[in-house]
Amino acid sequence: MKSKIIAVICVISAVLCLTSGCGGAAETGETLTVFNYSEYLDPEMLELFTKETGIKVKYEEATTPEELYTKYMSGGISYDLICTSDYMVKQLIGEGEAQPVDFGSMQYSSNIGDRFWEMSKSIDPDNKYALPYFWGTIGLLYDSTRVYEDIDSWDVLFNGEYAGDIIMQDSMRDTFMITLKHLGYSLNTSDENEIREAAEALKQQKPDVQAYLVDEARDEVVAGNATMAVVYSGEAYLGHEYNSNLRYVVPKEGSNVWLDSWIVTKKCQNPEAAAKFLDFLCREDVATANFEYIYYSTPNEAVLASMDPELKEDPAIVPPDQAVDKCEVCTQSDPKITELYNELWKELKAE
Repeated sequence: MKSKIIAVICVISAVLCLTSGCGGAAETGETLTVFNYSEYLDPEMLELFTKETGIKVKYEEATTPEELYTKYMSGGISYDLICTSDYMVKQLIGEGEAQPVDFGSMQYSSNIGDRFWEMSKSIDPDNKYALPYFWGTIGLLYDSTRVYEDIDSWDVLFNGEYAGDIIMQDSMRDTFMITLKHLGYSLNTSDENEIREAAEALKQQKPDVQAYLVDEARDEVVAGNATMAVVYSGEAYLGHEYNSNLRYVVPKEGSNVWLDSWIVTKKCQNPEAAAKFLDFLCREDVATANFEYIYYSTPNEAVLASMDPELKEDPAIVPPDQAVDKCEVCTQSDPKITELYNELWKELKAE
């Protein structure tokens, strides 16, 4: 599929040469500072944006929502655009850190499907601030040759049968969320007793955990160093590409259906340039390039319409409705609850 993108980019480049000279658009002197997750945007698209608009992009990356938030709030760098996770988007909006955006005036924002604008209302009720970027589920990636039964429950992480062969997410939110679902609670609970019960379950589980990892969790299962890992759906797809024995499941108790989105920060001094960048990301060729760079589920209906049927049928790429039915978008952003999670997470990691 990479060849398709190269062809599209070549066509775009040819058009640019005809309209504005082979050097692309003249430099405008404008700069956008963009903050995103690691390896979450095709670098060639940044170059293409600058070539088309003359706007330079300074690009920074973070690993987790908490790292991104801390660095943004420190004020060391004035970021214009941020891509982060649902609950963190809600928190930033609630703290007045986002500027409203007129998505309706954009040329390509209509490529984002209605269901994703509706999903986004759980964190941005009036669709004024957040532009959906990628979405998916959190589930279990496992080696089908090394398990004793069909996997359909989070219980396999806690019943001791796979002690030493489990990789958990090195992410406070993700790890607590799946544990809460395992216990039958909402992942958005504000009940301190339920959260502490989840913390106790994680303490009891810890001797069975081989490691707490993020993107590397997939690699450990691919390499045969672990039997199963908690992963994001996009990582599951890539894992299966490397090892056809791997399977991905969203357990029957439900999970997190996550939605990563872009916001324009209140510190942005050039919202017009920021809006151009967001509209650019919604364009079919650009959204396709970014999808094929990371293979996470896209909310861009234009990309979905041209997607290979085989990809559409993969639950890691397009999660089926039945898998999502018991899932929840994470919207818990109460500072007191976050402080409790931080305290319990530190205790868990320190043991």
